[in-house]
Amino acid sequence: MTRSRPATAPKAPHGQPGAASKAAKTLEEQLPELRPGQSVELLKELHILTREGKLNQDTRRKLKQVYHLVRFIEPLLDEVLAARGDVTLADHGAGKSYLGFILYDLFFKERPVGRVFGVEARTELVDKSRELAARLGFTRMDFLATTVQQALTHPGLPPQIDVVTALHACDTATDDAIAFGLAKQARFMVLVPCCQAEVAGVMRQNKALSLSRSPLAELWRHPLHTREFGSQITNVLRCLQLEAHGYSVTVTELVGWEHSMKNELILARRMDRDRAASQARSRERLQQVLQELNLQALTERFAA
Repeated sequence: MTRSRPATAPKAPHGQPGAASKAAKTLEEQLPELRPGQSVELLKELHILTREGKLNQDTRRKLKQVYHLVRFIEPLLDEVLAARGDVTLADHGAGKSYLGFILYDLFFKERPVGRVFGVEARTELVDKSRELAARLGFTRMDFLATTVQQALTHPGLPPQIDVVTALHACDTATDDAIAFGLAKQARFMVLVPCCQAEVAGVMRQNKALSLSRSPLAELWRHPLHTREFGSQITNVLRCLQLEAHGYSVTVTELVGWEHSMKNELILARRMDRDRAASQARSRERLQQVLQELNLQALTERFAA
């Protein structure tokens, strides 16, 4: 009995791709967010693209978050620019300054005014950012090797900053960025908090003194729940603090949860009109939450 051979796809003529092969994607197909005139060299320097110009899959998620954040920030920059003819932005916990560089490339580069300040405590990252900005001709970018607290009195920063950003600033660094924004009378603050441990730690210490007699004690029976509940309460307190200082606050998602678990975006706008009654209510509610959860030890941090 003769066995039949399995059918095989016919070979393509010489010089033509086979049916199973795919044509190499263009950069625009790999990265649909890419805008005309955007610096490909910058994307390579940030390791978003490989030296061959291919999309680096390891940084794709980071890039998606940054692009989404840029879309939120650009209208705010336009609003400030239209109001006073200039605009300053300070990015806290800048790291490798993905956000600052891409904002400069997409928004500031083609405008004759505006300045970006990157605030980062790690000197080696600041040095690299300075070198890259000089190489690309991004002349209105400044990088400061300082903590957020020290930035409050740093001579390299102007007395007022229009927009304050903090993308994934860890633990209390987001609170420091808020304090900076309040001190600098920022028109807008754009915050994406990251890991937060301080409130959860205080809750664990004081759990026997707080809501332990009620079913709500289940919120911190398991360490994971304590951490997540502490994270949620931290951002609630931050929003109340901002509202108590006269800001209108919006909370939304930055990107889909498949891209990042730290996905909460807090947008704060300083209001010009009198909000004394609203501010008083927020201050009262802030104190009530601190007291109810026995977090009075954090009163100074969230001071209103």
